[in-house]
Amino acid sequence: MSDPNNPTFGDVHWDTIKRWLHMDPAEDGPVWMVNLMQYKEVAEYHDGRATSLSGKEADDAYAPLGPLAAVGAMVAFHGDVLDQVAGAPRWDRVAIVRYPSRSSFFAMQQRDDFKKQYEHKEAGMAFTIVAGFLPDVLVEEPPVPGASLVMRVQKLNEGVNPLEHVASSPYLTLLADGVVVGDERTWDLVRFDWVTPADIIDMPLGDQVADEIVLVVERAIDELAHSVNTSPPWR
Repeated sequence: MSDPNNPTFGDVHWDTIKRWLHMDPAEDGPVWMVNLMQYKEVAEYHDGRATSLSGKEADDAYAPLGPLAAVGAMVAFHGDVLDQVAGAPRWDRVAIVRYPSRSSFFAMQQRDDFKKQYEHKEAGMAFTIVAGFLPDVLVEEPPVPGASLVMRVQKLNEGVNPLEHVASSPYLTLLADGVVVGDERTWDLVRFDWVTPADIIDMPLGDQVADEIVLVVERAIDELAHSVNTSPPWR
């Protein structure tokens, strides 16, 4: 049986989970869970059933919209990766969910309706990074004509302050609050920018960035600004 506490598609970061579980409820608040997803070519179910579903199709079957709504969460962003400019591994899809609190994120994992759907995620997902972030900079500007939305997940060099690193006029910047599932890497921030095709071709790391994932992403769902503006203070 698939177990949300023991995923096959990434390593659990218990330090983050323990810190969140022991957080003072008075200090808990909204958290934006960023999901980077890499799919299996063909879904593989734990019980060995034959299937023609792709990994992405299995993830579509997973989509826990009911359990999310039940705990007060909302899908703030969802879209396929149109192009990957930098970073590894190759990613297929991005999703960001705003939870009203870290405790609500854990509460959803324990729901029977979530557990019932979870087998589809295990079947379809090859690898994922799931990490919590908090908004820092939001610039509500209309899309630049002809520009693409670029997502940059960054690990900064030691000693670099994420607050000082943020460049001018991002669409949204999120500062890291801990990786929940992934690999050995940790991350400092996620930023979304409107970038013209000419600028996407050459996006160097710069001397402040140690590691970076750069994705051109589809805006199938984009409620990022709404998710921030309708939240109580998160700091």
